Parts: sequence; C-alpha cells; structure tokens
Amino acid sequence: MLVRAITAPGLRRWCRGRRGAAAACFPLGRALLGVRGAEAGVFLQGLLTNDVTQLVAAGDAPRALYAHALNVQGRCLYDVILYRLHGSTAEEPHILLECDSSVLDSIQKHLKLYKIRRKVTITPCPNLSLWAVIPGEQPGDASALPKSADQALLLTPDPRARVMGWRLIAKKGANLSEIIPGSQVGDVQDYHRHRYKQGIPEGVKDLPPGVALPLESNLAFMNGISFTKGCYIGQELTARTHHMGVIRKRLLPVSFPAPLPSAGIPEGAEILTESGKRAGKFRAGGGELGIALLRLAHANEPLCVNLGGDRVKLSATTPEWWPKAAAK
Repeated sequence: MLVRAITAPGLRRWCRGRRGAAAACFPLGRALLGVRGAEAGVFLQGLLTNDVTQLVAAGDAPRALYAHALNVQGRCLYDVILYRLHGSTAEEPHILLECDSSVLDSIQKHLKLYKIRRKVTITPCPNLSLWAVIPGEQPGDASALPKSADQALLLTPDPRARVMGWRLIAKKGANLSEIIPGSQVGDVQDYHRHRYKQGIPEGVKDLPPGVALPLESNLAFMNGISFTKGCYIGQELTARTHHMGVIRKRLLPVSFPAPLPSAGIPEGAEILTESGKRAGKFRAGGGELGIALLRLAHANEPLCVNLGGDRVKLSATTPEWWPKAAAK
C-alpha cells in the first residue's frame, strides 16, 4: 500500500500558527476497501450515484468523492466516500472505498456480483485507519488546514461539506501527533454529535438500507450525485424526482431539551406535531442531538415524540451550509 505517515512541514507551520488551538482527530469505525485495476473507474461508475470518472481523469482531479450505491428501486444501500490513491493517469487506477463497517461483507458481495470480467481487484484494507480531522478554533472549517500536505498519506477535505473538515487515512497505529503536530485524539461520540448538529447522515442507522431515498437524504446538497453522468443502478427514480423538483421530506438535524428519557429516543420513533399530525421519523442520534426525516411543511412547527404516554419535545433546524432555498 502506497500510504506512508510522513511529517508534513506545512502542517507543522499551520499548527504553530494556531497558538494552542488543536485540531481534533476522531478515529472512525468505518471500513476501507481497495478497488484497483485498469477498469476500476468504469466499474464503479455504473454502481454509484456520482461521476467516478472524475477520480481517474487527467488534470486537477479531486482526491475524494461522496456517493451512494442504490438498489434497483432507487433507495440507498450504502453511503460511501471514494479516495484516489494513484497520482496520475499514467498509473493504474487505485481507489479506496470507505463504508460502514457493519456492511463490509455485503458491500463486497454487491461489488463482486457486478464485477463479472472487469479487470478489477477488490480487497479489504485492515492495515489502514480512517480519521476525521476537525480544526480547533472553527470546527469543520476546511480552510483552517493547508490545501495540500507534503506527505504520502492521504489528507483531503471531506467531500460532503466544508463543515465536516478533513478525512485522513494512515497506517494502523500511526502516531497522529507526528502526522498533524499539536493535534489531539477526540472522542468519536463528539464527532457524531458534530455531524448531527450539521445534519450530515453517515452509516446504516442514519441511512437505513432499502429505506432511505437519496434526495430526501440531501445527497445533492452534499456533492454526492451527478445528474449528467448517464446510467447507474437506481437512477430512474432519482432522476425523475430531481426533474419533477418536488421533495416533500428531508433529513434535518433535531435537538431535544434535557433531560432525556433514560433509555433515549428509539430509532424509528414517530414524530408528531402538537396537533397530532405525523411529521416524520427519528433516525438516530447521540444525547440531545439527532437526525430525523421530516416533512418540510411541519419542520418549523413545535414537534414531539410520544414515549410510553410521555411527550418528549424536539425542534428541527435547517443547516446553515445548505443552499438558501433548500428547505422551501
């Protein structure tokens, strides 16, 4: 694997200029798969919502790409982030695929089902670790880190939204303080709280396989879909919904007043308006923060969840990083 942990002088200068403000590095329980071979880009192009040819194109190609794999009904199966490891078009395409670790086996079977005779190898990468990097003074502001680092490991802006900072891939057991001097290892629950506050779904709890719809899950806002790339599995419903321009429900960040019930809010709990109308469903959360699929017509109303006869109030917000007209 051509990934080495090398100290980056640019990162040292950045950290010295922070005057004590440290970047938080969060170890993620996500899995990585290596997809490598002459036809790796073409292979993934027919399976994912985004234009994977960008990763293997000449010129200023991105280092990371967000996408979903859909079923034939156009519902989400897996949310993935792709990373380009090869340096130029002269090299054999080498792409890392990040996915929820709980679906590692099923996504391998899914990929191999469609591989057929493609010149592609698909292998897990247990020797690599994945980290989210959130700069200290302004959490999630990618401009706080240098745009390029003089190192062989992969450090790239999170392709979903600037508020999510950077993604770092290193060897297992790598010393993070050598890679990003002055950084601190944070509690991964704080990472999840950060993304819930920003309304960023991730993994099977937030995006239940075979249930979640990509446009209701804000895939277009998170740079995760191409409407010009051509055919891929599940495209028909997604393209039709996009061209109709009517999306009545979306994933939104929600917050609950303290104290919460001791058992927390169950995943899938129905959310109601004060008058008892169905407003949506709670997907997942951590503490008083979470994410819910809500009807936009009720998103600004007082909402509640009924738990054993008790009413637990909650409120929804529209993320600041969304396009201004998004929630209309």
